[in-house]
Amino acid sequence: MFTLKKLHAAYENASRLPLTKDSKYIFFSDVHRGDNSLADEFAHNQNLYAYALSHYYEAGFTYIEVGDGDELWEHKKFNVIRYAHSDIFMLLRKFYDIDRFIMLYGNHNMAFKHQSQAQKHLFTFYDEYEEFFNELFPNIEVKESVVLACEESKLELFVTHGHQGDFLNDQLWPVMRTLSRYFWRFFHVVGFQNPASPAKNANKRHKLEDNYFKFIEQERKMLLVGHTHRPKFPKQGELPYFNTGCCIHPRNITGIEIENNHIALIEWRIQPNEEGTLQIIRRIVRGPRPLSDFVYMSNDAKPTRPARNDDI
Repeated sequence: MFTLKKLHAAYENASRLPLTKDSKYIFFSDVHRGDNSLADEFAHNQNLYAYALSHYYEAGFTYIEVGDGDELWEHKKFNVIRYAHSDIFMLLRKFYDIDRFIMLYGNHNMAFKHQSQAQKHLFTFYDEYEEFFNELFPNIEVKESVVLACEESKLELFVTHGHQGDFLNDQLWPVMRTLSRYFWRFFHVVGFQNPASPAKNANKRHKLEDNYFKFIEQERKMLLVGHTHRPKFPKQGELPYFNTGCCIHPRNITGIEIENNHIALIEWRIQPNEEGTLQIIRRIVRGPRPLSDFVYMSNDAKPTRPARNDDI
């Protein structure tokens, strides 16, 4: 019940963005940029991620990062993360400079919900080579949620990280941050996983998803989240629940694309061609489907909940 209240509040306070036939959006979540050490789960995918972002930049997409972009639980100082992945941040700045980058906060970068913290860490950075402060994301406002709205069809896609109401990762996030920073970050290097994370705990993930389904049924909105690290795209007749997945899988990154009024779940991965040369490829995992398929009308047949399994 508390999750539903938190999600409803996030929806009511969300910024509105246009959704038209010309709109192009790419959603990635749970990037978890770290310090490029062995504990940095993003490090092995940074080149893959950079290549994908470069593709979307050239193709005219707006990038919406759906929370947990930076791993501020394990790392106290953001400047360590920015320095470790400076090329990535310069690419993100290119998006931001032309109003095509929107950052949402999740439980792992909850600090950025406070504008004072965003101003301190994100507005500028110290350039170690030039030895002066340079602009990064000047005047950025890190949001909890956005709603993509189509005026013609009244279709709305509600986008938020999905941690809302997850007791350990929402209300108790300072405690979990401390445990992660001084305990779990060292243990997951050798294979131990944090049981409080829905990404590692199937029962916890299913409970969260049940709350997402209740929200969709009550509010009759499309919902796009991250948080669970589990990519999801609805099958025909299922509730319009989408999950970006994450960018820390061992072999790929997953995300959601919107283009030409169609939505698709995609992945980027490295694989060899017939000659054995490694190459980066983009693959459509599910879709694309017209957004109009997901206009949730009261006189439609009631959509069903997805099965409780690990299928996409």
